[in-house]
Amino acid sequence: MAAERRVVTVGGKGYSLTSSSVFEVANGLARFNIESSALSRISSSSNSKSVTTTKFALSVPNYLSAEEARASLLLLLNKLLLSLSPAAFQLQDILKETSLSPNYTIDNVPIDDVALLDYSMAAIDGISAILDHQSSALSAVADAVAALSCEALRADTSCFNLIDSGDGSSSKDDVAVASDLKVFLNGSKLVNSSKNPVDPAVAKITSAHGSFRESVRWLHSRSRVQLNSGSRACPSGTADAMSPVLLSLAGALWNLGDLSFQRAKLVGNSISGGELSCCMEKMLDANCPRVDSLEKLYMSVQVALSKKDYVLFLHEIYGLSDLLRKIVSWEATAAFISLEGSDLVKKSQVNNGAERVPSSENNTKTDKKGEKKRKIVLGKGTTALMQFIKSRLLSEASEPGSVNASVVLEKCSQNFLSILDPRDLGFDCLLKKVKEIIESNESRRLPKLPKGTRDFAKEQMAIRERAFSIIVEVFKRHGARALDTPAFELRETLMGKYGEDSKLIYDLADQGGELCSLRYDLTVPFARYVAMNGLTSFKRYQIAKVYRRDNPSKGRYREFYQCDFDIAGQFEKMGPDFEVIKILTELLNELDIGDYEVKLNHRKLLDGMLALCGVPQEKFRTICSSIDKLDKQTFEQIKKEMVEEKGLTEEMADKIGTFVGQRGAPVELLSKLKQEGSKFLENSESELALNELEVLFKSLEKSKCIDKVVFDLSLARGLDYYTGVIFEAVFKGAAQVGSIAAGGRYDNLIGMFGAKQVPAVGISLGIERVFAIMEQLQRDKDQDIRAAETEVLVCIIGDDLSLAAELVSELWEAKVKAEFNVHKRVMKHIDRALELRIPWMVIIGERELNEGVVKLKDVAASKEYEVPRSRLVEELKGRLNVLPF
Repeated sequence: MAAERRVVTVGGKGYSLTSSSVFEVANGLARFNIESSALSRISSSSNSKSVTTTKFALSVPNYLSAEEARASLLLLLNKLLLSLSPAAFQLQDILKETSLSPNYTIDNVPIDDVALLDYSMAAIDGISAILDHQSSALSAVADAVAALSCEALRADTSCFNLIDSGDGSSSKDDVAVASDLKVFLNGSKLVNSSKNPVDPAVAKITSAHGSFRESVRWLHSRSRVQLNSGSRACPSGTADAMSPVLLSLAGALWNLGDLSFQRAKLVGNSISGGELSCCMEKMLDANCPRVDSLEKLYMSVQVALSKKDYVLFLHEIYGLSDLLRKIVSWEATAAFISLEGSDLVKKSQVNNGAERVPSSENNTKTDKKGEKKRKIVLGKGTTALMQFIKSRLLSEASEPGSVNASVVLEKCSQNFLSILDPRDLGFDCLLKKVKEIIESNESRRLPKLPKGTRDFAKEQMAIRERAFSIIVEVFKRHGARALDTPAFELRETLMGKYGEDSKLIYDLADQGGELCSLRYDLTVPFARYVAMNGLTSFKRYQIAKVYRRDNPSKGRYREFYQCDFDIAGQFEKMGPDFEVIKILTELLNELDIGDYEVKLNHRKLLDGMLALCGVPQEKFRTICSSIDKLDKQTFEQIKKEMVEEKGLTEEMADKIGTFVGQRGAPVELLSKLKQEGSKFLENSESELALNELEVLFKSLEKSKCIDKVVFDLSLARGLDYYTGVIFEAVFKGAAQVGSIAAGGRYDNLIGMFGAKQVPAVGISLGIERVFAIMEQLQRDKDQDIRAAETEVLVCIIGDDLSLAAELVSELWEAKVKAEFNVHKRVMKHIDRALELRIPWMVIIGERELNEGVVKLKDVAASKEYEVPRSRLVEELKGRLNVLPF
């Protein structure tokens, strides 16, 4: 058997240790072999120089298990080999011993190598590797056991209906756990069959198991680095790197164990069957580790960490992991007995002659039928798992002597404790089976969306189409023409236009020798188009998707629509600026989203303000980016950024603070800023801005939309290309969506492409946030959204498709929005009309066909009218003014 064990090579620079290989060597499942040239390199190095040596006392803490000790010594040996230390010769002999002692003396250790023999460093890496392997394996098995418990409890599993929203508001690990559980439970007739409320021990499965997965993944990532990072001077670097990771794992182990214990008790209490129920309850009370044991160990973990006793810290987490394994084993035992216990006892009694099995063919068929029925009840994944357990793991349950419930339960629990131990050879078989079920079950998990993207259902699309039609109508009302540009541009086109936000540009892989990036907005592509085609005047609109490599959050996506309106060319002073702000108020009023305000400022006013505060001109744009965050952060936070990160003095930052705090009604605040003695009049840039704003505000006042505008000196708009008026619309309702539209003047952007300077001003509507508001308003009104605009449902009572084709084609040719349905039952037609909220039905059966008539049904009023077949289209068109319900 020893010859068949896997060989793990240590000491070679081309060989990498893994958590699995450390685990296998530590438990005798694999043997270690030193890389062939490693010892010869050590001998050559030792003979080439004369060094002072000493004896070294190597102590292994006596509280460590043999597995922990061997893993630690293996890591220490690997480090010595990579460091060419002759101490490796003696350490390899120690590792080959059958049983380890707590104390060893290593002779002739070079003085320079003493630091390498620090056992603490090796123990941190070694025990971390053991925990990494055990936790990774246990994670999948714990999910499978939880699925069995859900079956046994007849649980409401609606809490597993999680989807990855793509905006960062849902945990991908929670969603992955829910997806795996649904694979196990797919087709089950047991879950969701009870009307009982969801038990917390079930409801919290996704969050607890998801957190465990996240901690395990974090540990695995760190362990892989630590195992092969070479020699280190002291363990503090390793401990500092690993402590937060391991503390997170400890918390996840405690939480998972607590919930597993609760489910084990719930399942044990749910078992019916007299003796079986009584025995299960007694065994859980007597043998299953208690929650207070978990809590004590978790507290010990924290105490050890506070004392910086890192080896003990890891050992306590190791104990916590082992305790969790035992609790999960008892949960598995309880769930299995709940689902199969009575049959196991009966079979044991039969096999031991306590009961005779009727041999008639009829009874055999009945038994098979009962067995088949039982298989159908469970989910497809849990059925496969139960069959595997029965065939592979419980063969001893039917041995002679197993004639009562307590004996059967005892054997089941022993087998589960054994098979759920990663050190047991059978554990790999179980783990492979669990992974096989997840990967090959025909109800495989649904594909997921990339982070920061989303699909839109038919109801959402109905709202979107209505909004787009309003927006396009407003844009066309102002004489704009449509434009479309590519989804990606040359990278050089986009770079240098967005300031600090340039880091959010999505770069594409080099295809065909051109470096391209997805468009960040629609403004720069518009400027490129105008420059490339030599245009000097163009009023355009564009509705299209843009892309930003941002961190998704609620209401913030990586792919989203923008609706842009831009005016390029030489026009009357402030005329285009007035029109785009007027368009913005028209859009938001007609979309009917509720209260909003348009914050407005001027870039030249900002530049003048910064100059008055003593800010160097080369820092204007980066300071504007800081000021632009004032709607999300306090001025103290912004001040710290400007001083510590961007090099302003405290005095400069304080002066900026006195200016950016001013906001109010446009005409009143403008009058204050222009009064005699105002500092803004001392700067030519800010004086020009105030004069332009005076023209703008008079125009907005005359157009009766200035009541929606707020003059706000803190508005900065971080993009580099703005040169004049800047503005931003903010929703003031309950939904927290932030800015819903923004824009401004950019007179130099088109000229940046080598063309003649063409002044321009534009607005961009953040339509995704507007949609979010519209959807919320729809939910608040408790109104169903009609996804289709179908006006008529043509209903054929029978199976004559050709008749349906004839009738519905007449309606389509008359430009009537119609669908058809062919079915023998009238209620099926009515149900379809009600489901789709179609206002009118055209019903024709055998009688109507024979008499040359059709029946029109007003679905909302539940009234019917009979009309001649020849007048169908005419009659319908006359009645279609009835509103859908």
